[in-house]
Amino acid sequence: MDPSRIPDEFPAPSYRGAQEQALADIRDAFAAGNEVVLVRAPTGSGKSLLARAIMGASATVDETAPSEATGAYYTTPQVSQIDDVESDDLLDDLAVIRGKSNYDCVLPGEHDTPVNRAPCARQQGFDCSIRHRCPYFSDRAIASGNRFAAMTLAYFMRTAGSEVFRKRDVVVIDEAHGLAEWAEMYATIECSPERVPVWDDVGVPDVEADAAPDEDAVDRTARFVESLRDVAIRAKDELVGRPELDREEVARRDRLQELISELGWFLEDYRDPESPTSWVVDQPGGAGTAVEIKPLDPARYLRHTVWDRGNRFALLSATILSKEAFCRGVGLDPADVALVDVEHTFPLGSRPLYDVTQGPMTYEHRDETVPEIARLIARLMAEHRDEKGLIHAHSYDIAERLTERLGEFGVAARVRRHDRENRDAELEAWKASSDPEVFVSVKMEEALDLNGDLCRWQVVCKAPYRNTNDSRVARRLADGQWAWYHRTALRTVIQACGRVVRAPDDHGATYLADDSLLDLFERAEADTPPWFRDQVDAMTTPSLPAFDSAAALAGIDAEPANGAGSGRRRSRLSGDSDDDAGRGADPPADSGTTGEESVRTRSERDADRRQNHPLSDVWGDG
Repeated sequence: MDPSRIPDEFPAPSYRGAQEQALADIRDAFAAGNEVVLVRAPTGSGKSLLARAIMGASATVDETAPSEATGAYYTTPQVSQIDDVESDDLLDDLAVIRGKSNYDCVLPGEHDTPVNRAPCARQQGFDCSIRHRCPYFSDRAIASGNRFAAMTLAYFMRTAGSEVFRKRDVVVIDEAHGLAEWAEMYATIECSPERVPVWDDVGVPDVEADAAPDEDAVDRTARFVESLRDVAIRAKDELVGRPELDREEVARRDRLQELISELGWFLEDYRDPESPTSWVVDQPGGAGTAVEIKPLDPARYLRHTVWDRGNRFALLSATILSKEAFCRGVGLDPADVALVDVEHTFPLGSRPLYDVTQGPMTYEHRDETVPEIARLIARLMAEHRDEKGLIHAHSYDIAERLTERLGEFGVAARVRRHDRENRDAELEAWKASSDPEVFVSVKMEEALDLNGDLCRWQVVCKAPYRNTNDSRVARRLADGQWAWYHRTALRTVIQACGRVVRAPDDHGATYLADDSLLDLFERAEADTPPWFRDQVDAMTTPSLPAFDSAAALAGIDAEPANGAGSGRRRSRLSGDSDDDAGRGADPPADSGTTGEESVRTRSERDADRRQNHPLSDVWGDG
């Protein structure tokens, strides 16, 4: 790597914000001999352009011996980030490669077959006459031979040890703040009927109750895994010995191969007394039910899948909140890692936070607080009658409750929501809409670019603490890792706040609805970046319009249900007069409608229109 090349490799014709200074600082950090540089760059800093400049400093074939690593990898956990790289003209020298399931076979009669289920995967010794035209193998060949290759973190980790994607000089990981959590997720082994093709061929013990006196649950699990792996190997060998497989058998074979590898990794690590990994096991249903085997602090897993893949590393994120804690979590020595802070240049006034807290959103208080937040959202719809809004619901349970209550208020005609299956489709429909729709979302705090009028306001409905029922979380809290607990929640909040302000001339408001968010800011103050602390310190309580369903729908061609919105309750926000407070109750769910449109969401109405369209059988919705 030649760090001096970093500024000249910047791909844009001009700098924005603090990019020029950031490149100089990154150059100096690598020039000082650091193998790993953390780049803490606020949302909207143009991290992908900084990444490309760093990659440009990687060694070339002409500069090195044949045995030495050259070129660079760009990887990120977020699929949408890879999509953005692929569509960015400034990054057109990055060759993107995706997993086989993302490509369709081009053989006659196989055009609806993903490459991982194509004849080359189904038949032994299949010689594809047009492999040179296969979209997957073509992209793979281009990416493996190109100086710069881009891929998701999942694909990057799966290709560890590959002869095709060997070690390179530089590795850049974008959105790297969750690297430890992603590694834990990838290394988790789920033994369930859905994930174990030979489930009916093994007896699944109660790993807690069936442990010997000198064993714990992990020891008993290891004994079970040994027998399961043997059964899986026999089943895989039987499939591999067949001359031809159908699609279902290919899927079974591939899953068995994955399972054998996963189980082998666990056994190897479990038996290694020097391994830093701790394992926890979940089996809430007892004997015969699913078992999840989860690693804590998977530094060894990252060593093999990430740290052995390059000479120098740049890890970019807005929310690497504590250098020391981050390094410990991913198996790096903080003394060997440099941190570069990129200045936030967006005006403070364009990214305001507002305290509109309605009560605690802990499980025991949710029944009382969710209706208040729904009422708040209706008032914000009136405040932003001509602007799109995003609701961070945190969970599908909260999203469903909010949407139901907004329907009772008669304002659902402006609301769109998604479920697990139609997440991407509903997001794209909301972004494409010219109406000021309000999108009730789940887990969209990251990797979502809502520049300009795509979204002007958002609500954070709940402090995003990790689930304490998760055995890994419970184990860490039992070990007193409360700073980690608060830091991970703060990280998600900061990521969420960055969704609606994407450029120096952009603006967007973030409303905080859960009391616990204010407590979080106090508990995690030591880990809060200065630029976000400025936002918190500048937070105010706004004056909002009184609750009125008609006002909430004023920006679209719709009217509330008859009588909806007539109720008033005392609000903790300014804007409700004493005469309004306490008058009446929430409107009933079955109040009259104008064609019931005001109690049905945009998503529901769009689905009905597609189903009733003359071409619905072609679209597949009929």
